[in-house]
Amino acid sequence: MRPAPFALDRAGNCRKPQDVPVPSADQPTTPSTTPQASPAKEQATVLAEASRRRSFAVISHPDAGKSTLTEALALHANAIREAGRADGKAGRRTVSDWMDMEQDRGISITSAALQFTYRDAMINLVDTPGHADFSEDTYRVLSAVDAAVMLVDAAKGLEVQTMKLFAVCKHRGIPLITVINKWDRPGKDALELMDEIQERTGLVPTPLTWPVGVGGDFRGVLDRRTGQYVHYTRTAGGTTIAPEEVMDPDAALDREGDAWTTAVEEAELLADTNGDHDQESFLAGQTTPVLFGSAVQNFGVHALLDVLVDVAPSPSPRVTVTEDTRPVEAPFSAFVFKMQAGMDTAHRDRLAFARICSGVFERGMVVSSARTGKPFATKYAQQVFGRERTIVDTAYPGDVVGLVNAAGLRVGDTLYLDKKVEFPPLPTFAPEHFAVMRAKDVSRYKQFQRGVMQLGAEGVVQVLRSDLRGDQAPVLAVVGPMQFEVAEHRMATEFNAPVSLDRLGYSMALRTTKDWVVQLNAQPGVEVLQREDGEYLALFPDRWRVTSVRNRLEGVVLLEDEIFG
Repeated sequence: MRPAPFALDRAGNCRKPQDVPVPSADQPTTPSTTPQASPAKEQATVLAEASRRRSFAVISHPDAGKSTLTEALALHANAIREAGRADGKAGRRTVSDWMDMEQDRGISITSAALQFTYRDAMINLVDTPGHADFSEDTYRVLSAVDAAVMLVDAAKGLEVQTMKLFAVCKHRGIPLITVINKWDRPGKDALELMDEIQERTGLVPTPLTWPVGVGGDFRGVLDRRTGQYVHYTRTAGGTTIAPEEVMDPDAALDREGDAWTTAVEEAELLADTNGDHDQESFLAGQTTPVLFGSAVQNFGVHALLDVLVDVAPSPSPRVTVTEDTRPVEAPFSAFVFKMQAGMDTAHRDRLAFARICSGVFERGMVVSSARTGKPFATKYAQQVFGRERTIVDTAYPGDVVGLVNAAGLRVGDTLYLDKKVEFPPLPTFAPEHFAVMRAKDVSRYKQFQRGVMQLGAEGVVQVLRSDLRGDQAPVLAVVGPMQFEVAEHRMATEFNAPVSLDRLGYSMALRTTKDWVVQLNAQPGVEVLQREDGEYLALFPDRWRVTSVRNRLEGVVLLEDEIFG
């Protein structure tokens, strides 16, 4: 049996999530007391541990089955006992979708991180929002992984949001493993899907498994690496691991007849069209291994875990702002890619998700922030999956840790030991929707201010202010309109400060400088506000107005934020 992802304390005792103490701001902490190893021995340990790590995210269009696949992976790794579904039809909700709004709508809004062992590897799965309105959060999460699983709906093929996220992976050089999901339902022909992947992504698909039976009649897969047949058996509601029976080709032919013959013939056709896996081409972003499965039935999940261990890359040196590379065996460094509050309603803590890039992380160590130069004590470090938490005492490159009570950290911050190092900042995407937020109850102004401050610190909702509007009426700027609903919901439930949102008629925000604020504010239909990080944003109703202002104000500074395809 595979070990469950429970943390070990210094004595080697297993600590289950429910046993983990929840820290408070005034609770004392004990720094790490691990004896210091020699530099050479410590570097060797780091290299060995890093080589075991596989850090990945799942990207997909909404409703392609991403949260269900995340749950199935956790189930097969013995991280949970029963798998839930985003729609709740199995009688259980997914663990990763912890926010009540996620459960009500059956979508992922927040990010989650899960670590578990599989075979001899340590797997770090970073779950991401799938809805397009939260794509900025997903883009940032992709900076924290070394590989990605592209989940494709067998009936719909490559959809819009999948292609946008594929563009981000391509831009970052992230290798992709493709899973054709929902093969237990009627869908496109398997060869047709291979053609679509190659034509639209430019990647050569190299299937490692091939379906036996057409979409809607999923019997199992032909493992192209061994030539064997893996037969699947359904379980009640798909909540438990689906039994697998491995057969040789002769037994498969006796059992499946023409369906097996067709699968063999199609697999041979793939071999004649460069459809075999090549590790070097995969890591270079030229090919994508393909697997067929059904996340809701737990079919093909073991195969995906095996492929992640066998072919996904381990952590590699990271490029810094000086364009040097930070070796994984260098002293500790990490960067913050996500801020999240409200996960623990009892303590209202603020969690910073940090990806370890080099060296050894030890709970209690004091590190420095490259942005502020100030020390940060890692008093409480946890691994977080949904609302479940485990204490982290030690972590290595590729791991994701949640730093609790991280009030001094922001998204994109670099943390380090020894000599200063800084990784490139994470992109901030241009918002397209704007609304004024006001407290419905003026007596709850302190709670209102606290909530607005938290939303701005998390970095997904941008908070804009101006002297004209005042602190009582900040402007929220978002990439997608559903973020307004989340912000409104969180203000009421987490901060007990119900708010009203009045939409504004702007659709574009361009960065400018303080020198141009007065002149831009004087232009009709234009308003300049200041973001939490100090940047000035000029808001416009449309691109025509931008062109008009540029023609009228010679040399005006109007800069657009980076947006991926």
